Amino acid sequence: MGDRPDVPDWMLERLRAAATALPECREESAWIGHRWRVGQATVAHIFGGEDELFRITLRGDPDDVAAFTHLGSPYFKSDWGSNVIGMLVDEDTDWDEVGELLAISYCIQAPRHLAERVDPQSAPDPKSPQA
Repeated sequence: MGDRPDVPDWMLERLRAAATALPECREESAWIGHRWRVGQATVAHIFGGEDELFRITLRGDPDDVAAFTHLGSPYFKSDWGSNVIGMLVDEDTDWDEVGELLAISYCIQAPRHLAERVDPQSAPDPKSPQA
């Protein structure tokens, strides 16, 4: 097995910026990479693969999962979870889209009283401090 690279700080900063508007959403280290959770539910997980590529997984509606899977790269279907959307991320990623997907994932995973406080269509702009 090859080594997995650490997620670059600039990627984490973009996700942190998007997660700030999500009530009670917290970042923590995961078995690989970092994840954001609400309660015990994972909202997003970003990690480096043995192939040196970075991936984020989020939750989505089943129809959205199918649509993203059919789009192909940078999207992929995870081998686990019927509502998991996977996406390769790099310097060319549309981070506005990632912010919206993060908000949608949060609304799926969060308790109703928290999810009702979030509008996925107005997700914060996850600008990088280095942009």
